[in-house]
Amino acid sequence: MKLSHLTLAVTLLGGMTMFVSGSGTRFGLWSFPVGFQLLTWAAFLGLAAAAVGLAGLLLPKLRGGQSGAFAVSLVLGLAVAAIPAYWLQQARTLPAIHDISTDAGDPPAFAAALARRGETANPVTDRSMEVAEAQRLAYPDIQPLTVPLAPPAAFARAVTAAKGMGWELIAQDEAAGRIEATATTMWFGFKDDVVVRIKPSGGGSRIDVRSVSRVGVSDVGANAKRIRAYLAKLRR
Repeated sequence: MKLSHLTLAVTLLGGMTMFVSGSGTRFGLWSFPVGFQLLTWAAFLGLAAAAVGLAGLLLPKLRGGQSGAFAVSLVLGLAVAAIPAYWLQQARTLPAIHDISTDAGDPPAFAAALARRGETANPVTDRSMEVAEAQRLAYPDIQPLTVPLAPPAAFARAVTAAKGMGWELIAQDEAAGRIEATATTMWFGFKDDVVVRIKPSGGGSRIDVRSVSRVGVSDVGANAKRIRAYLAKLRR
């Protein structure tokens, strides 16, 4: 087998490994630590294929009429490695927290979601000051939203926005001003729980949001990203 063809095969293997890392976790074929390990292997395979592809393009003895295949290996190898590398970089730079709230001192409380989370899930009853401080430093933009609407109208808008996010709504208590939902991540299928709280504020309403991962120490920024997207939808 030509070196260029072998390199292409390694590239395809890396792509397949990256794909099954998430899909296998999502469908319960293995645990998420195994999925993360597969993601790491995919990055190594992609980088190895890209390195050989680059060498094949630069060294005339290797190139020998195989420049097209080496170029494909270089581009695809870097593409395969880029996604795992980005997530690994995020995991190293962002704080190892998984509970994000627009109200650090008095985060919205879960009720209906507690039974769904299970006994082995991350706790949601205690949120330490260390977590609040880590969130403040990493995500200073995560703040409450005040809207010029009475609480019933703000509640209706909050429900509509939650549905627009594609979340599974599990509780809607207008009297308590609380909405609970579960969001499922696209790649690994992680279940993260969200609670929205609506309270009167002056002549309008204050909306607070909390998003908590069920598993894992670090959410790699997923909960903050989700809250940002939801608040942006509410503003629109």
